[in-house]
Amino acid sequence: MLFFQLLLSGGYAYAYWLVKRPRQGWIQIILMGMTIGLLALLGRVWSSPITPAPALRPADVSFPVFNIFLLLTVSVGLPYFVLASNGPLMQAWFSRVFPERSYARLYALSNAGSLLGLLAYPLLIEPTFTLRQQGWLWSGGFFLFALVAGALSWRTRNADESVRINSSSEKPSFSLRVLWIILSGIASLFLLSVTNQISQEVAVIPFLWILPLAIYLLSFIFSFSDSRWYERRIYTLLFCIASLGMLWVLLRAGSLNVLVQISVYGILLFLATMICHGELYSLRPHADHLTSFYLMVSFGGAAGGVFVNLIAPFLFTGYWEFYLSWLLTILLLVVMLLPRFSAQVNIQARVMGVSFLVAITLLALGLNQYQNSLFVERNFYGVIRVTEFDQKAVAMIHGMTVHGIQYLDDRARPTTYYVQDSGIGLLLQNYPREAQRLRVGVLGLGAGTLATYAQAGDVYRFYEINPIVVQLAKGEGDYFTFLKDSKADVTVVTGDARISLEQELSSGQRQNFDILVLDTFSSDSIPIHLVTKEAFTLYLEHLAPNGVIAAHISNRHLNLQPVLWKLAQEFDLQMVMINKPASADAGSFPSEWVLLTQDPLLFEIPAIKSRAIPFTDFDSSVRLWTDDYSNLFQILK
Repeated sequence: MLFFQLLLSGGYAYAYWLVKRPRQGWIQIILMGMTIGLLALLGRVWSSPITPAPALRPADVSFPVFNIFLLLTVSVGLPYFVLASNGPLMQAWFSRVFPERSYARLYALSNAGSLLGLLAYPLLIEPTFTLRQQGWLWSGGFFLFALVAGALSWRTRNADESVRINSSSEKPSFSLRVLWIILSGIASLFLLSVTNQISQEVAVIPFLWILPLAIYLLSFIFSFSDSRWYERRIYTLLFCIASLGMLWVLLRAGSLNVLVQISVYGILLFLATMICHGELYSLRPHADHLTSFYLMVSFGGAAGGVFVNLIAPFLFTGYWEFYLSWLLTILLLVVMLLPRFSAQVNIQARVMGVSFLVAITLLALGLNQYQNSLFVERNFYGVIRVTEFDQKAVAMIHGMTVHGIQYLDDRARPTTYYVQDSGIGLLLQNYPREAQRLRVGVLGLGAGTLATYAQAGDVYRFYEINPIVVQLAKGEGDYFTFLKDSKADVTVVTGDARISLEQELSSGQRQNFDILVLDTFSSDSIPIHLVTKEAFTLYLEHLAPNGVIAAHISNRHLNLQPVLWKLAQEFDLQMVMINKPASADAGSFPSEWVLLTQDPLLFEIPAIKSRAIPFTDFDSSVRLWTDDYSNLFQILK
């Protein structure tokens, strides 16, 4: 999101520069020709023109932002830059041809197209086409776009800047430009903070991020379609009512239905973005300065993204930017409504700028100290908390997902999804030990609970992407001691698990695991690249001949059974499931574990056979997941 916000600003800056140049149509035609040439070249070396090679995958897991930026720049940077510049360019050229008509309706139309694309992708495109096919279809669509945009550019190929020089429209003041940035920045900040709030703190539901982005686009569509969609006093009243609803939600967050919470946040977001974008529409300039207007709007959007992604994680220990965006919206309404400030753009800009700095300071000094937790830290992957309950145990929590619980009076006791009568507990306690030495690989560290099952001489190798989780599991703060107290030779590999396993295999370090645990799917935001055909090919390379893959598929919203069944069919693996029901023990969670192996005799072990649910009559229409194809909609519960 941040990448595209920044590149949008780049495209708008280019459009701002271009409309003042002679022969601007020629320049745009040349740029689009260069882009098509680049896509054709990349299509010869990649599987599709916008599907980058695996070698470009991010290597730095602690803070992979810049690696992700590099990946996106190489694959879609130039095409998106051209697309970003197209909106303000077409509106500027439209205003020259039809000076009596409003250019803002074209902006509303472009956002309607964005909304259509947003909804069409998960519902239509992803379930139907592979990534390679999507890449070629998108590139074909871009070629058609370039033909149409090129034809329009041809009409203005000899445009001269004299039209601008002779304009009598007043140039926007510095304060007005700053206010455009502030209004757009607050809307962007509200969008990103609400997305974090509902998808991390309320409910981790697949595709939930689509809702706030759709609301954001709708507010643009309504605001720039016609001024009658926005009336300041009405929206002020509605926002105040919604704010009371938000306070009610915050006070009852632990017991309130998640759909009610999401609805309140969604309504609040819609009202806030309608206020910001409605005020933007009312402050839009004459068509002579529309590229400057959109450039400032894009700067504001990018500033919101930069703050949430790069600054807030270092200032705040929680998602306090949500409260920041709410406070700024309240202050914006105050300065817009007060007669003393309502018509003075320079005062409005100054008041909002100072308020932003003051609010950040208060939130950082106030809410950072107000934490009902033993430990709180935020990084690229979210907020990790360590909390104590009943003075008997400590828990590691990431958003809505519990990564582990350890009892203070019985630190060797396995808990949560890993209790002794769970699928993984039964497997680790009963796996045949001819050599008296078990090699166990675990994708997903958590608190390191599985290390409690180790016996002397065992080797446990954990793979974890989040550095904070690694620090806590290794004993920082002395909250969790599963790894420290384990009898095994324990190693923790920090990084993306699949990339780490690939690097080990390429360097000749075949791990020969007796048991390989896949414990990365319980957060409801699953890493798909760890459950594809190519991933299982890698797992089997690292597995001993009689080894077992144990996949933890407990999930509130996704049913991974069909996906694993298809993989079992592909690799001729035997597959059973072991369910652990809920119990009165607060430290024991219900769980679903799927065991897969090439040795069916392992499922004849009495302790496992008595609990195993076979897949003899199971069938599914779900397609085999590969690196080129996956479809979450198919497995929604």
